Amino acid sequence: MYVAVKGGEAAIANAHRLLADRRRGDRALPAIGIEQIVAQLGLAVDRVMAEASLYDRALAALAIRQARGDMIEAIFILRAYRTTLPRFGYSRPVDTSAMVIERRVSATYKDLPGGQLLGPTFDYTHRLLDPSLLADADIDAPLEREDSGEPVMRVSDILAGEGLVEHDGSLPDGHVPGDITREPLEFPMARDLRLQALARGDEGFLLALGYSTQRGYARTHPFVGEVRIGEVEVELDMPELGFSVSLGRIQITECQMIAQFKGSAKTPPQFTRGYGLVFGQSERKAMAMSLVDRALRAEEFGEDVVAPAQDEEFVISHSDNVQATGFVEHLKLPHYVDFQAELALVRRMRREYEEKLAGSADDIAEAAE
Repeated sequence: MYVAVKGGEAAIANAHRLLADRRRGDRALPAIGIEQIVAQLGLAVDRVMAEASLYDRALAALAIRQARGDMIEAIFILRAYRTTLPRFGYSRPVDTSAMVIERRVSATYKDLPGGQLLGPTFDYTHRLLDPSLLADADIDAPLEREDSGEPVMRVSDILAGEGLVEHDGSLPDGHVPGDITREPLEFPMARDLRLQALARGDEGFLLALGYSTQRGYARTHPFVGEVRIGEVEVELDMPELGFSVSLGRIQITECQMIAQFKGSAKTPPQFTRGYGLVFGQSERKAMAMSLVDRALRAEEFGEDVVAPAQDEEFVISHSDNVQATGFVEHLKLPHYVDFQAELALVRRMRREYEEKLAGSADDIAEAAE
C-alpha cells in the first residue's frame, strides 16, 4: 500500500534526518558523551541550566548535545522539558551566607574578613590559544594553605555596620513571592518577580544593558562589592513533619553590586545595592544582572528614568531569549499570503505615485506654455 506524503512533510522529515546525521558528526570519531559535556563544558551547561530555570547538569548537557551546541536552542529544549515536571512545592529561602565558597572576590576591599579566594577564573589568563590542550597535558598540583577559620563576612555587612549602605530590602507583611513561570507578566513588577525574570534572562542581552549603564546610560557608578561562587543547601518545609528537610546542595553564583546615591530629602547619602544570583558558575551573568537590577530601581530613589536599562517594561519584555528567538525565527516560516497582500499594496501605491508625478509634469508643461 502506498501512502501519499505532502512535499512539506517529506522535506521536514528529511531535515530531521540530516540534523541527526550532523549531530552524530564524523563516524570515525567516538560520540561525545553526556559526562564529557558536564565535565569539560561546565560553563555552557551552567548557562543552559540558569536560563532554562532547571538545575540538572545531565539534562542540560543532553540538551546541548541535541542542539549541536546552539545554546539558545538547548535552553529552549530544557525549558520545554521543565514544563512537563510536577511541582511539589517551593523551597525555603536559600541562605547564601552559609555558602561553601569556591570563589569569593571583592573590588572594594583588598583585605576583608575571610580573605579573597580567586578560585577557577579566566580573569588573569592570557587570551591566547593553548596548544598544550591538544595533547591533554598534565596539570601541576595546586599550592595549598591551611584554612584560617575566619568567618567570611559580607562586604555589605561591613558597610552596613557604618550605616553607609541601604538595608538589605524587605517585602510587605504577608507578601507571597510570585512565580513568573505560572503567572503572566504585569507591569509594574515587584522586585522579586523582576529578579526572577532577570535570572532566566539572556546573558548577552543583560551584559549589553549592564555595559550601557557603565557608559553613562543610567546614573550609576558601580563597584563589585562581592562575587561569590559556591554551594548552598536547598531545604523544603514538610508540614506533616513540622520541620524542613534538606533536598541537597546546588552551585550558585551571587553578586552584590554597590553604587553611590547622593541622597534625597528623606534619605542621607549612602551606597545602594544591585543583586544577581544565578545557577552554577555564571559570574558574568550575575554581575550583569546586578547592574540591571540597580538600574531598574531608579524610581525607588527618585532618579529620572532616561536610559533603556532603567525602563522595566523594555528590559523584562526583551530579556527572555526563548521568546525573542520565537519572534525572530518565525520570520523564516511561510508568509506567502501576507507578502502577496503587501506586494499588491506596494504596486498600487507605486502606480499612484507615478500617476501623480506624471500629472505634476503635465501641470508644469501647461504653465510653461
